[in-house]
Amino acid sequence: MCLIAFAWRADPRYPLVVAANRDEFHARPAAPAAFWADAGQPQLLAGRDLQAGGTWLGLTRGGRFAALTNVREPGRTQPPDPPSRGALVRDFLGGGQSPAEFLAARDLDAYAGFNLLLGTPDELWSAGNRDPQPPRALEPGVYGLSNAVLDEPWPKLTRARAALGAALAAGPTPDALLALLADRRRPADDELPDTGVGLEAERFLSAAFLVSEPYGTRCSTALIHDAAAGALRFVERSFDPAGQATEARDHAFPLETP
Repeated sequence: MCLIAFAWRADPRYPLVVAANRDEFHARPAAPAAFWADAGQPQLLAGRDLQAGGTWLGLTRGGRFAALTNVREPGRTQPPDPPSRGALVRDFLGGGQSPAEFLAARDLDAYAGFNLLLGTPDELWSAGNRDPQPPRALEPGVYGLSNAVLDEPWPKLTRARAALGAALAAGPTPDALLALLADRRRPADDELPDTGVGLEAERFLSAAFLVSEPYGTRCSTALIHDAAAGALRFVERSFDPAGQATEARDHAFPLETP
C-alpha cells in the first residue's frame, strides 16, 4: 500500500475502519482479494502478489489485520537480497502470534524500508524499520500512513485522514471510503515534501490516487468492522493504467470469535 487512512477504536461501533490505496507497477502480476483456500489458509482474505507470494493488506475471519507500506528512500543502500516485505503481512495473518511476539521474532533490519500495521480484535500495532520510534501499540484515534513514518503530514495523507474522520462521524460506508481514496488532486509545489525523488516525481506522487501507464493505483480497499453487527466488510476495487475500474470484490462475513 502507499496510502492508508485508518481509525482504531475511534468510534465504539466501528473499532476498525480502513481506507487504503495500493500503488504499484502495472506489470507486476497480482490477484484480487479472495480467501486463500488454495494456499491452505481459508481464513485469510487478501490480494496476492504473484511475483513474491506475499500481500499488501488483508484480514482473517477472526479479525487479525495487517497492512504494509514501503518507505520512500532513494539512494539508500538496501540490504543484500532482502526478503519480501509482503511476506510479513502474509505470515502474521496466517499465524497466531500477538503483534509483539511476531515482531520480536524477526530481524526487521533485513528488509528494505517498510511500515507495518499488525492487529487483532484487541490491539493494533505500528512498526517500521525506518521509524525512530520502536514498535508500539496504538491508542484510539484516526491515523494516516504513507511512505514515511506514521502520521507524517504529507498533504494527501492529511486530506485522507480528515476525510476518514468525517466518514466515521457520518457512519462509514464502503462508498464513502472509496470516494476519499479516489482523490486525484495535487497540492501546490510549496506544500510538497522533499523526499529526494525530484520535483516532477513529487508532484506525481502527491495525489492520493495515481494514474500513469507504468505505475499507479492498482486497487483501493475499504474495510469496516461493525461491532454492533459482529461483522466485517472488505471491499476492493481494481484499476487499469488509465485509472478506470476493472473489477470489484465485496466480501461481508461475521467476525468469528474464539
